[in-house]
Amino acid sequence: MDLRQLRYFIAVARERNFTRAAQELNIAQPPLSRQIQLLEEELGVALVIRSSRPVRLTDAGRLFYEQALQVLGRVEQMRTATRRVGLKQNSVFSIGFVASTLYSGLPSLVRKLRQQAPELDIQLLEMLSIQQIPALKEGRIDVGFARLRHSDPNVVETVLYEERLMVAVPKGTPLAVSTAPVSLKELSGQMIIVYPKEPRPSYADQILNILQADDVRPAGVYEVREIQTALGLVATEAGICIIPSSARQMRSDVHYRAIKEKHATSPIILNHRLADGSRHIALLKQLIRDGGDFSNTE
Repeated sequence: MDLRQLRYFIAVARERNFTRAAQELNIAQPPLSRQIQLLEEELGVALVIRSSRPVRLTDAGRLFYEQALQVLGRVEQMRTATRRVGLKQNSVFSIGFVASTLYSGLPSLVRKLRQQAPELDIQLLEMLSIQQIPALKEGRIDVGFARLRHSDPNVVETVLYEERLMVAVPKGTPLAVSTAPVSLKELSGQMIIVYPKEPRPSYADQILNILQADDVRPAGVYEVREIQTALGLVATEAGICIIPSSARQMRSDVHYRAIKEKHATSPIILNHRLADGSRHIALLKQLIRDGGDFSNTE
């Protein structure tokens, strides 16, 4: 088994098609198929079900895919770290984040991390919650700050804070008359603007699930790509938008009201790879515990 075979298998697993995988790898299909076959022979188990369209992974194949992602991610980290040490460059520490955490505790936390670990070259990469899990497993980021829970056994999830939700409404409309907390039921009949439009599941589904659980029936649902667009549309009176309370700092030309229901929250979640013993991750966790950056974002 070699790294080339792992890369070949990952391409097939992602594309669910040998032809497309071969095109992605810029090789012919027969040698690709042969390498996967040799891999299966070495392991003594089938990894892919070739008779299905698209190609499906066996249970063993799914496990192998998860492990292969981690192996290649660690190899890339090792290559990068070794090169940087040899060139006497700082270590890279990559943080994935969803945009709304920039309005809560993330900026303060990163400033403290820079102060405590000046040897780090901290990279901040905006990515959706659903994108952070594969990014962690592939070694593209070291930690992620997300909004959606997951069930991946290879990624450790820590809920830092349950942030209360608010509704952004157009100024001059009936919902903007009061500053008192509003009940979810009062949002029935409104056009609801949600984000992000894709990929799913996302924060949009989190909001729609909360509304459905309370039997809130909107006039319609308008899906957009990002929170900035959503709030801009609220300002044009295109609808209302439910956002984390910290994000109310983003625009002053709309009206914000807290939501009464205590279950109307969105978690801020810290994710990192299982068994990652990095001292910088330990330092980050300690700064979160000591600083309370995510303990109260309202």
